[in-house]
Amino acid sequence: MAGEPGWTCLDARLLRHWPLPAVAQDADKEDRGRVLVVAGSREIPGAALLAGIAALRAGAGKLVVATAQSVAQPLALALPEARVIALPENDRGALAPAALELLADSASGTRAALLGPGLMDDTGTCELVEGLLPLLRHAPVVLDALAMDVARQGRRFDQPLLLTPHAGEMAHLLGATKEEIVADPLRAARGAAHRWNAVVALKGATTVIATPRGDCWRHEGGHPGLATSGSGDVLAGLVAGLAARQAPLEQAGAWGVVLHAGAGAALARRLGPLGFLARELAAEIPPLVSRLQRRSAAARAA
Repeated sequence: MAGEPGWTCLDARLLRHWPLPAVAQDADKEDRGRVLVVAGSREIPGAALLAGIAALRAGAGKLVVATAQSVAQPLALALPEARVIALPENDRGALAPAALELLADSASGTRAALLGPGLMDDTGTCELVEGLLPLLRHAPVVLDALAMDVARQGRRFDQPLLLTPHAGEMAHLLGATKEEIVADPLRAARGAAHRWNAVVALKGATTVIATPRGDCWRHEGGHPGLATSGSGDVLAGLVAGLAARQAPLEQAGAWGVVLHAGAGAALARRLGPLGFLARELAAEIPPLVSRLQRRSAAARAA
């Protein structure tokens, strides 16, 4: 793979030579995997909707969304493709510890999981994630937003995980300043991946993906219109959906970043550079995946 020393350029051209796992013509929804999305709260219910739709648009076969009881019914109506589990809340609108008992069965049949978008209360979220991770040892897990706080204080994981911090979140997790992260995102992502034994996708206008082995990819095709509320929830859902299709986490992260950027570019051409909505991104994904896969097949045949 081409690139300057220390990293590889991540773009559509690279993905042509890094195809997603094939899906058989007779594959059913079980073959394409079930995604568990634990997301959303009384104040931020839309995060679960955005992430869940993105996971399905990425090609996952089944979707289970576990969210706060106060928003579960309207979410189920807005997302008829999903099974929606209503989880108990505390008086702050965060998920209560009893939520873990309701998730055990769904966790056992999950191909990939996404934890974190739109959750509230860092302490309560960390407790829930700590309880869920042992139940998800068989599946790759994407940690987003407050769920990433379990990586603080030098935590080292022993199961497949991908974290999705932006520069501010990375600074919080590493005890650094945002300026330090922005000055050298490659070093920050690579150091965090080694420290946590996890894949790290450090998001921004330039996104860096690093693995514990030291592999590193840099993507510079981001679009300013993607810096909008809910955009990160869509990216996290894409990565989880691709992982459900049995893409390794680093590949799911790479494809997710390129697809997310491509969706932003498509909307910018059609609607303008700013002002498109995160909810509009997911519908752009299937044609982008199809186009990349056709080019990948052509490249392999050449």
